Amino acid sequence: MGKRSGFIFLAVMAMVMFGAAATAEDIVVGYTGPLSGPAAEYGQDCINGIDMAIREINASGGVVVNGRRHTFRLEKMDDGIKPDVAIDNARKLRREHKVIAVFNPVANTIAALMKINQEKKNEFLVMGYTSVPQIAETGNRLMITMTMPFTIYARVYVDLAWDKGWRKAAMLVTAGPYGDAWRKVFGDAWVKRGGTLTFDKPANYYTRTDFAAPLSEALATEPDFLLIGGPSATTAMIIEQSRARGFEGGFVMIDQSKFDAIYQVMQKPLGLEGTIGVAMVTHIPYPATAAFTQNYTNAYKRNVTWESVLNYTNMHALARAVAAAGTTSDVRAIRQALPRVFPLLGDQFPMEAYGLQPNGRMIAMAVIQTMKHGRFTLPNTYVWWAKTQKEFDAVKKMTKGATPMVWKRID
Repeated sequence: MGKRSGFIFLAVMAMVMFGAAATAEDIVVGYTGPLSGPAAEYGQDCINGIDMAIREINASGGVVVNGRRHTFRLEKMDDGIKPDVAIDNARKLRREHKVIAVFNPVANTIAALMKINQEKKNEFLVMGYTSVPQIAETGNRLMITMTMPFTIYARVYVDLAWDKGWRKAAMLVTAGPYGDAWRKVFGDAWVKRGGTLTFDKPANYYTRTDFAAPLSEALATEPDFLLIGGPSATTAMIIEQSRARGFEGGFVMIDQSKFDAIYQVMQKPLGLEGTIGVAMVTHIPYPATAAFTQNYTNAYKRNVTWESVLNYTNMHALARAVAAAGTTSDVRAIRQALPRVFPLLGDQFPMEAYGLQPNGRMIAMAVIQTMKHGRFTLPNTYVWWAKTQKEFDAVKKMTKGATPMVWKRID
């Protein structure tokens, strides 16, 4: 090929590629959440999960709607966990990018988004990463909550802590609606069981890095364990600062705090001895887990967390719902199609989701483990939604996992 012919060929190819890019009809999803400050790592894990799912979906050809193939694109914004900024971000994402959904991982900013996501001709799905039960009970028809209610964790934690012989609890949990709800549910269940609350105050895990004052108050009450939790990075600080003060008791971590992240950032991971919390992703060995973990760590140079896993899985669910609904813009039709994409099982995903409740709550198992004698125990998976033995047995037959399964009904 001569120089001139080569130039023409490249020019034509550039025009074709440019034209294809210019006329491509991406389906855009948005993210508003923490990307700076102490919760930045937490927010980044969520984004990575969404991004990885989008890469996979696009690499496989996207989705076909009405005979046309579409790919996905993510637009992300930092809201500093401020409700007014989250609202402004969502409006901008709708106005400039026509997003069909906005992912958000914090209860108070999710609540803010639900005030505007059903506005006529400006509707969008809120893909909320929160376990606060009340979020799913507002009647918002365009709200998806991608985790199980934290009440299952609170009630199981009470049983596990009691079985350890603990009787005195001090609660030092993240401030805000989510932390307040956790303290209320756990505290009531603990007292009902016969336990004592020696301390009950919130702390701002999003802005504070030195917990000397609240820890001094809490530890002075001589508790058997601390109920703690918020973003994993600052939760790790509380554990290390507690141990530095000579605390030898246990920890119970609310479900926002994850062993996956905390174990990696602690200077002395054995400080987790006696801790009860959400099990590590890699300790729930679904067939798809190993490949997902390798692909994720290769792409993002960081460890897998439940934030990445749940956002990844729910992005896949959203894409399947778009295809099932046969529309790229009618968010109400996409929401109605979502229940039809389940179950999502462990032979394809690093977690399992069995359906969607009418209120938008995703049905997935709670997974819990502890650290004992310097080693993590084998996790238990809890089926909280089954109302009969027959329903529980159906889940046991369907799952691709091999970890012990417990029926723990939570209404």
